[in-house]
Amino acid sequence: MAPGRGDLSPDGIVRRLRAAGCVFAEDEARLLVAEAPTPARLAEMIDLRVAGLPLEQVLGWAEFFGMRIAVEPGVFVPRRRSELLVSEAAALVRAGGDARRVVVVDLCCGSGAVGAALATELTRDRRSDDRRGRSRDVELHAADIDPVAVRCARRNVAALGGLVHEGDLDGPLPDALRGHVDILVANAPYVPTDEIRLMPPEARDHEPPVALDGGADGLDVQRRVAAAAPRWLSPGGHLLVETSRRQAPSTVAAVTSAGLVARVVTSRDLDATVVVGARPTTAEHV
Repeated sequence: MAPGRGDLSPDGIVRRLRAAGCVFAEDEARLLVAEAPTPARLAEMIDLRVAGLPLEQVLGWAEFFGMRIAVEPGVFVPRRRSELLVSEAAALVRAGGDARRVVVVDLCCGSGAVGAALATELTRDRRSDDRRGRSRDVELHAADIDPVAVRCARRNVAALGGLVHEGDLDGPLPDALRGHVDILVANAPYVPTDEIRLMPPEARDHEPPVALDGGADGLDVQRRVAAAAPRWLSPGGHLLVETSRRQAPSTVAAVTSAGLVARVVTSRDLDATVVVGARPTTAEHV
């Protein structure tokens, strides 16, 4: 017998989710019950999840770097592997000394998760430094071409004093940032066009193609990000780009071609790969 649509008992919800192919049905059921304000809303949320909408879009948030990031339908859901961008960027800032002001730019920001998490992490440093008589301010800018993503990112970034700009890559960034960005992070799309059809339905059917499609080899947008980075980075500033282990050599080549000194950082726990490009301190502003 098919699971009953009207059964809102914990077991009934689990049965419906499991029948729809949800691997972690028990965990998802607990989250849906906890987040639904009324039985009617719970039934609606279950229907959305059974129909294939990503759980995070149903809940309205995703857990990322210990934070709840607002996520709307039609917006790219932040993945845990992208936490490597945050931890590596924070480590670079800390290794850079006692600069009182750090300028962070999050390109292809989607929900703004990476930029928001990094600003939050560095703010914790600032609070710690305050006790030692020092402080570090974070100036955060994020940008995305998708107006739905921009609207969502503003929900996550505004509380941190950040600004979100709508437009293609670095096009909408304020000119005053040229040559003054300390950290530029980019989770640009890197799925090859022909491989999008192989992605889980949750992604290919419910996340914007512009956030997934990286062109024939997956690196079209990454190359544009790398080429633009020297215009914005301060001497000694860093570009961090998420990529795959297979694509990392090509990402390194793109970053190196832009005049940056590239290296690869990986995390086995997160199954994540990030290419870091440093602007030499002796380089002239571009």
